[in-house]
Amino acid sequence: MKFINILSLIKDIFSRIKKDEVTAVGAEITYYLILSFFPFLIFLITIASYSPVTQDEVLINLSNVLPYESYKMVIGIINEVLKSRSTSLLSIGMIATLWTSSQGAKSIIKGINKAYNEREDRSYFKLKGMGMLFTIALAIAILFAFIAIVFGKLLTEELFGFLGIPVMYQILWSVLRYALPLGGLFIVFASIYRFAPNFKLSYKEVYAGAIFSTFGWIFISMAFSYYVNNFNSFSRTYGSIGGIIILLIWLYLSSIIILIGGEINASIYFSNKNTNSNINIEKKDTSYY
Repeated sequence: MKFINILSLIKDIFSRIKKDEVTAVGAEITYYLILSFFPFLIFLITIASYSPVTQDEVLINLSNVLPYESYKMVIGIINEVLKSRSTSLLSIGMIATLWTSSQGAKSIIKGINKAYNEREDRSYFKLKGMGMLFTIALAIAILFAFIAIVFGKLLTEELFGFLGIPVMYQILWSVLRYALPLGGLFIVFASIYRFAPNFKLSYKEVYAGAIFSTFGWIFISMAFSYYVNNFNSFSRTYGSIGGIIILLIWLYLSSIIILIGGEINASIYFSNKNTNSNINIEKKDTSYY
């Protein structure tokens, strides 16, 4: 019975992906994400200046998910923009950058609303505020990941060795320093899926999509990066703009993963709702006997 339910759920998810035009909505989100991508990175680097993580460490860690061609292009643009920025206008520039980078989050909210067949009637400023909060949360989660990965190794090799902590706990920490960033990313995705739709949901109703998006995004980023770095034909096809095309495709794949996570949550939500309705009907029918 459970196998039949899972099979039926998978069919429903694919049906929803087609009905809600996930690929088309993903392309729309990609347009806004490409406009938001560089402002977000600048915002992230500005936030990083208040933490132990340096600008170079942020950019180096970016190479773990971005294909090399796009990575070279991104660091070139970021370094060029940062050199021309006035430090006297840092606070104003930071707010403006955050405002611009939140546009991508706003378009994701629109896409997730579509999964639940919800019309958006919240005010512009409320949506913009939500987009900015999601952007800040994602920036903090990424910084937390960098701190855990960069300084986690230092902590294992030097501090644990100096204190004489047993090897077993050192191995445990080596696992945790990669698991904790995953947990942070999961919390961000779960919060987006919970608060993005224009009606109330609980975390219990969104964790399935958050798990899918967390691991799906990491897998698709690493797989795409491996493919481009080893079998790159984009430069031969697109020439000097190959790096931009690769970045666009990566953002598009990321958008699709996030939207599918929302469709998974919506499918489970409506499936449970229909099951509960059927149970209530059965109870009403048997109450006469």
